Amino acid sequence: MNETGKAIQSIEWREDHVRIIDQTFLPGRTVYCDIRDVGQMWDAIKKLKVRGAPAIGIAAAYAFYLGIKDIRDISYSGFSIEVDRIAQYLASSRPTAVNLQWALDRIQSTIHALREKPIDEIKDTVLQLAKTIHEEDKRICKNIGLNGQELIPDTANILTHCNTGGLATGQYGTALSMIYHAHEAGKKIHIWVDETRPLLQGSRLTAWELTSAGIPMQLVIDSAAGHLMKSGKVDLIVVGTDRVAANGDTANKIGTYSLSVLAKEHNIPFYVAAPLSSIDTAIKTGDEIPIEERDGEEITNIGSSRIAPKKVDTYNPAFDVTPAKNITAFITEKGIVKQPFTTGIAKLFS
Repeated sequence: MNETGKAIQSIEWREDHVRIIDQTFLPGRTVYCDIRDVGQMWDAIKKLKVRGAPAIGIAAAYAFYLGIKDIRDISYSGFSIEVDRIAQYLASSRPTAVNLQWALDRIQSTIHALREKPIDEIKDTVLQLAKTIHEEDKRICKNIGLNGQELIPDTANILTHCNTGGLATGQYGTALSMIYHAHEAGKKIHIWVDETRPLLQGSRLTAWELTSAGIPMQLVIDSAAGHLMKSGKVDLIVVGTDRVAANGDTANKIGTYSLSVLAKEHNIPFYVAAPLSSIDTAIKTGDEIPIEERDGEEITNIGSSRIAPKKVDTYNPAFDVTPAKNITAFITEKGIVKQPFTTGIAKLFS
């Protein structure tokens, strides 16, 4: 693994607070933001200063501790009320990424299990759990990369969407982890990077990560993907996910569904890199996945420049759902899952 691929740390715990890379400034400037309370983290998640499903889960875990650390002189019953309030507050920041709720549920379960312990001891345990979730994600992403790079031919043109690298996770990334590890293995790969409208996570973030890592790539507009596939210039597609249903239906950044339809038309493998924390076995199909709708200014403006008429009506869903039938395989930290996904996913949790 090249050193750049290893070095990207979008989130870091620093003694008594969290430091994140504010991704809204990339690629022009690398700006670090110190988060000292739960409100600041809610705002950072909502405004995409920190983004990517695994990274959001990590950020929420640290934010949970920041929310409870200053609670003083309170009974467990009073403490638990505050715990529930903080969990509900953080969960409201972004509804689609299941890693957010997964981290909150894990912390709440731990707090409940320690209800007979002193409050200060519970707080210390929550901080340690947040650090554990962070370290686990680094190992998970590395394993996803090692497992997934086996699906990448020795010479391959790969198309990817949005950003799934170290900026979106604890380290390495999910779909980009496969690319990093294939590059490290000496495979001759070339990456087509979708710009990913409207917030340009591909052009701003993925292009920044890959060029920094020295991996050959070219940036394309989202609507060029079909032309590339028809021209025989795409060998496989690799994307990440924000939530996977029990049957394999997958929510990811808007535009992913369109890519899956095009891939199926052109008989191109379509892979989803998914940590187990992104798989929501509590929902049967993608119809149950909540789709976040964001501010219309994200599509009427590019930065401070307006590109649409004033008062134009907008519809800005942040995600779409790719049906399981369009997906070739999932790459997880436990291995590769192929059709039928309902059975394969269930085995991951058995």
